[in-house]
Amino acid sequence: MTRTLPAIALLALGALLAVSGCGGSSSSSSGGAYGSGGETTTAKSKGASTVSESSGGAVAVADNPKLGKILVDSEGFTLYDFHKDKGGKSACYGACANVWPPLTASGAPRATSGVEAAKLGTTKRSDGTIQVTYAGHPLYTYVTDTKPGEVKGNDFSSFGAQWYALAPSGEEAGD
Repeated sequence: MTRTLPAIALLALGALLAVSGCGGSSSSSSGGAYGSGGETTTAKSKGASTVSESSGGAVAVADNPKLGKILVDSEGFTLYDFHKDKGGKSACYGACANVWPPLTASGAPRATSGVEAAKLGTTKRSDGTIQVTYAGHPLYTYVTDTKPGEVKGNDFSSFGAQWYALAPSGEEAGD
């Protein structure tokens, strides 16, 4: 019994740290190479990044020192695709969407600097929200990327498949 109690305490502490690392919110805008500087609403702690035309939200292109040109949200956070998604529909819900928040739109998403508007679209999620797509790929951010320009989720296996940052071509960004 004396060995079981510390082991349980360590497991509980590990679970608490894992859960606390999955949240966080930000409502500030950043300009420069990684942001549009427009007002946006993000709700990463609720499991989604929200982009809407009325709030000035946009998908942009940024230069990343590791991957070259990549797609970013209006705050400069890297946008990823999920290999488990099929036919332009998301396969990321529940715990997955808490770690990989879908980029959602309350209006038409807007393409900016280097983004091909014709490749930008939306898909309806099973919860009724509208998720932004690019070249048919539903887009997600990653909660471990805590500042604009980070690409911690690139070439990462999670929730049953690989995740990759997207290039403006709609292909996975190269290492």
